[in-house]
Amino acid sequence: MTTKIPVTVLGATGVVGQRFVRRLANHPLFRVEHLAASERSAGKRYRDACAWRLDGEPYGGLGDQVMAEGTPEFALSPVVFSALDTAPASELEPAFARAGAMVFSNAAAFRMSPEVPLLVPEVNAAHLGLLDLQRHHHGWKGGIVTNANCTATVLVMALAPLHEAFGVEAVMMTSMQAISGAGYPGVPSLDILGNVIPFIRNEEPKVEEETPKMLGCFTGSGVELAPMAVSALCHRVPVLEGHTEAVSVKLKGNPSLDAVREAFLNWKPEPQRLGLFSAPAVPIHVHTLEDRPQVRRDVEQDEGMSIHVGRIRVCPILGLKFALLGHNTERGAAGGSILNAELAHAKGYLR
Repeated sequence: MTTKIPVTVLGATGVVGQRFVRRLANHPLFRVEHLAASERSAGKRYRDACAWRLDGEPYGGLGDQVMAEGTPEFALSPVVFSALDTAPASELEPAFARAGAMVFSNAAAFRMSPEVPLLVPEVNAAHLGLLDLQRHHHGWKGGIVTNANCTATVLVMALAPLHEAFGVEAVMMTSMQAISGAGYPGVPSLDILGNVIPFIRNEEPKVEEETPKMLGCFTGSGVELAPMAVSALCHRVPVLEGHTEAVSVKLKGNPSLDAVREAFLNWKPEPQRLGLFSAPAVPIHVHTLEDRPQVRRDVEQDEGMSIHVGRIRVCPILGLKFALLGHNTERGAAGGSILNAELAHAKGYLR
């Protein structure tokens, strides 16, 4: 394209907002028109309002850009990326959608709304059809698309090819989650160093509720939840980036391990077929070494947008078990939302 689509980043001073800015700085489809945050940041240069926490060029090269107040009156663009917390997202995201913007949200506020796509493009691209229902119901020209909880995102990317090939009946997942998932500054050092915390507020219910929605079928009038049982046990561990998950799955027909490996290896979902800019060429890397995947060696591959599966073996209870790894703040946050927007553009939902 000769003209890039203007976008707004809401919550641009936070770490997820910074990841949006860094990814958008050289994006072939989008250009940042508005950096927006709270009233106290409005009118300041981005470099003065934001404590930059990431590698690479500081402020994504936008340090001198003047920040706007994060409302449609001051920061409206055709596309809005939201890194807001749940409470402000509940109010502001519908306001932007009413004003005509397509909002791609990292917040949890509307994930389980029956009219809002809970989107992982490789898994459920057809769920974008919910936007037609959403716009009709609310009279919006814009709309809201959410990405999932970061732990659930990694999980469903591994489950999707298995569900397509065989059918998933039950899942038991135990997570070991990076401290970056708690935001900045995250978990206090005296709590996390040399420790494992077996509780992350609301995390287990999110994984258990969101997974059947994402793996469900779009019927034209809504999403029919996938009929599977999901049990999640979530833990915070002293790792900076990357969620590791120990997954056991019951599949229909009890397929062989070789058949399972082939399902992972041969999976080429829609974003890869379309060649979307942020889509990794290989969505799932299947490891054969017995001690992989590992956070330090694997999680940053493909700019954090692919997932990693290893130790595929028989589970004596459910039939199949494997180790799983994914990048929580890239695939599970900013990168995932941007890929959602790329898919929406490819499907004609961006004006």
